[in-house]
Amino acid sequence: MTTDDHRQETWARAPWSTQPSLQLKTEEVGVDFDRFIGGLRLNRSDADMAREFGVPVGTIAALRAQFMRYGLDSVQGQD
Repeated sequence: MTTDDHRQETWARAPWSTQPSLQLKTEEVGVDFDRFIGGLRLNRSDADMAREFGVPVGTIAALRAQFMRYGLDSVQGQD
């Protein structure tokens, strides 16, 4: 195998994720993803966002923790 063959083989592999994206999680609990991200950007409290979206404060806190730990998605590596 030449160096070019190895490089091409590496590029052919797709990244994988260990969990659903933040967008999927917000959709599952009925929270508008774009508005949620906007609330984070404005540093709104969990309680304020929970009232806006009509969900428990713990739901917003869990989504915020997800974002702080993994960002928008948790792509980990390659096959």
